[in-house]
Amino acid sequence: MQRPFVFLALAAVFFLSLPWPGLAQSSSAVIVPDSGLQRTQDLGIRAHTNFWFVTGPAGAFFSSGAPISETPASLACVYQLTKQVKGCPISGTKEVPTGGANAIAIVSAYDNPDAKTDLETFSKHFGLAPADFRQVYADGKQPPNDPGGWSLEEALAIEWAHAMAPKARIYLVEAASNGYGDLFQAESVASKLVAKAGGGEVSNGWGGAEFSGEQSYDKYFNTKGVVYFAAAGSPTYPSTSPYVVSAGGTTVERNSHGDFTGESPCCTGGDSVYELRPAYQNIIEKIVGSYRGTPDLSFDAGAQSPVSVYDADGGYGWIALAGTSVSAPSLAGIVNAAGSFNTSSAAELTMIYKEYGIPTEYKMWFRDIMGDGCTEGWNFCAGVGSPLTYQGK
Repeated sequence: MQRPFVFLALAAVFFLSLPWPGLAQSSSAVIVPDSGLQRTQDLGIRAHTNFWFVTGPAGAFFSSGAPISETPASLACVYQLTKQVKGCPISGTKEVPTGGANAIAIVSAYDNPDAKTDLETFSKHFGLAPADFRQVYADGKQPPNDPGGWSLEEALAIEWAHAMAPKARIYLVEAASNGYGDLFQAESVASKLVAKAGGGEVSNGWGGAEFSGEQSYDKYFNTKGVVYFAAAGSPTYPSTSPYVVSAGGTTVERNSHGDFTGESPCCTGGDSVYELRPAYQNIIEKIVGSYRGTPDLSFDAGAQSPVSVYDADGGYGWIALAGTSVSAPSLAGIVNAAGSFNTSSAAELTMIYKEYGIPTEYKMWFRDIMGDGCTEGWNFCAGVGSPLTYQGK
């Protein structure tokens, strides 16, 4: 099990100068938890989380405890999922998503004993419908706890999947450990639960550096009626699997008044070393070549625009988090609420890449993300871009 005291990861701290409305410009710390470190000895054996703690201006909180990091309402406005409010300000945007159906399963490692009450606190605070929530132990036994690491990953995932699809049943399927054997066992359990619920999504905020033989595990992401999501990296498995929607990250940009002004890249993907290009990516063959390119689709994950999460385990309370562990469950929620319920990830991605090839649809339904060396159209920074409305998802 990962060591619980996340702030030991001092080598992973870096600083950003962040302008934030109402606050003098200063530095924010981005801290990678111990559970998020990629270790050489873990290659092909254990996975890591993909979230970061954000402190300082971007992760600041009012004295009342109410976060000023991004909320379900502010991001629903940014992605045009709710009635538009000028500037989509964090403090002034209140309308939250109301859709969703069937089920979304979150696969993660270890146990969060406060998951149910964390989700209740989050939902009540932001005016979301109460969640239909089930916590499942993949091997039938309660796993050990990892506060501040995998436990926090779970709080983040269930809260943001529910935020984007409040009417979907949320399953939290907990693996006995972060070993791939245990995680894939949990993936199988999650897949069966979602398929039995009439179809839906499975979200994985975890991953690890690619390894030889990873293709043999692709079978765990290929259950009929289930669309799988995985946090992207540079690149990481399972987001490189052709049977998974690779979830990339962006930064939501705001001006000095707190108004939304656009999105820019914050995380990068890349070509898989082992997975061949799937047919749905033939349209970007000139960019990715013969291998599977990541990511496919992106969502806010930037340290300058972290999201609000509540986690009582370990005594954290309200906290600001960033990283592609945010993207995967949030995109799973948006696709769920869109209501297409495609029979597989390949079917979902075939639809998305087909729309990417039709300029009129692409410009209406996706936001093209450029910058940091990434050019117009599909790129290794954000894939086809971020979602706009529920159309085409």
